[in-house]
Amino acid sequence: MERLGTGIGWRPEIADAVENMPGIDWVEAVAENVCPGHLPESLRRLRERGVTVVPHGVSLGLGGADRPDAGRLLALAERAEALGSPLVTEHIAFVRAGGPLTASARLEAGHLLPVPRTRDALDVLCENIRIAQDALPVPLAVENIAALIAWPGEEMTEGQFLYELADRTGVRLLIDVANLHTNHVNRGEDPAEALAGLPLEAIAYVHVAGGFERDGVWHDSHAHPVPRPVLDILTDLASRVAPPGVLLERDENFPEPAELEGELAAIREAVEKGGGARAAGAWRAAAEPSSVSTEPARQRVALAQTALLSALVAGTPAPEGFDRVRLGVQARALAAKRADVVAKVAPELPVILGAGYRPAFLAYAQGAPMTDGYRRDALDFAEHLLLGGELEGARVRRELREWWLERSGPAPRSRRPGVRLARATRRALRR
Repeated sequence: MERLGTGIGWRPEIADAVENMPGIDWVEAVAENVCPGHLPESLRRLRERGVTVVPHGVSLGLGGADRPDAGRLLALAERAEALGSPLVTEHIAFVRAGGPLTASARLEAGHLLPVPRTRDALDVLCENIRIAQDALPVPLAVENIAALIAWPGEEMTEGQFLYELADRTGVRLLIDVANLHTNHVNRGEDPAEALAGLPLEAIAYVHVAGGFERDGVWHDSHAHPVPRPVLDILTDLASRVAPPGVLLERDENFPEPAELEGELAAIREAVEKGGGARAAGAWRAAAEPSSVSTEPARQRVALAQTALLSALVAGTPAPEGFDRVRLGVQARALAAKRADVVAKVAPELPVILGAGYRPAFLAYAQGAPMTDGYRRDALDFAEHLLLGGELEGARVRRELREWWLERSGPAPRSRRPGVRLARATRRALRR
């Protein structure tokens, strides 16, 4: 495995700081935020300097019951090629459910949700990863995720689940030590036990990030400093194997560059404290794919994931065996993230609605689960407000209507008043 060194998550908000930061060997960019034909100039300059760029996907849903979408796989492959990346990464998670397998409406979580550590889920995940591996031009590594909730009736520990996954597919692992800490606080899982069960030679690199605790629940925010317990888990991992790469993630509330550099120094110190490099044998090749059909397992996984996601985003009853209090915490977290992302995708909405944006969106989200991406969600929210008659003030209604009309049609609105009026009339007649 290629040695990556010490890196940081590249985000547009800190692009200049990352370029000028000493000791950065590589960066990771969210794949869905990069356009292959129009790479950000900052990433271009980093590549020209020889800095490795790794695309990190968030929307494949490899742990979902459906097979990976060919279009999403192609998009990830294009980004890997455009960036000259040595590998691509994704998550062991599901992000959508419903659809043909369950004869129900498609639901989008807008967030990474944990897969059950069961034989059925493992069979489905292994086949999905093989499909992804065949479609990608470079090796794939998959990341363990943080979770607020635990599935009832799990059959394996996290270490056992990851070991079998890597053993059966040959996939590399992206180990997030912050997520191990999250699962320790939220699910009572021992990080040392998880590390002891891992196939250490399969590790591609390591994530480190911050979070915060509220009412006994740890939130993996990527918006706070890295706490000491997370660095201690990194030290434990480094005492078992020399990680090929370690990366600091920060997605919001970006501090001054000096503070980020201080966190990177603490990460290097934690790795050095772990004992440095350990000899590791070559990871064995993937096993031959099983000829046993995964369709029955996919059906069972689909039903279970749809029931859980429906409870989280559509208010249906909690599936048997789940902690209802924790489901409530997760549901509120999903709605809050949904409101935050829609505000980023459509920044005009908080401007138009002012302080009323967030309460209005959270009220809307309770009865309107997301069925497509965030851009569609923003349009549906605006349409809901316009049809509901709950807007205060003629100005707000006028500006929101203008915003919605500008973006809801198949083509941008013309600046000519006559054309705009004709389009608006056609829409009204269709309704």
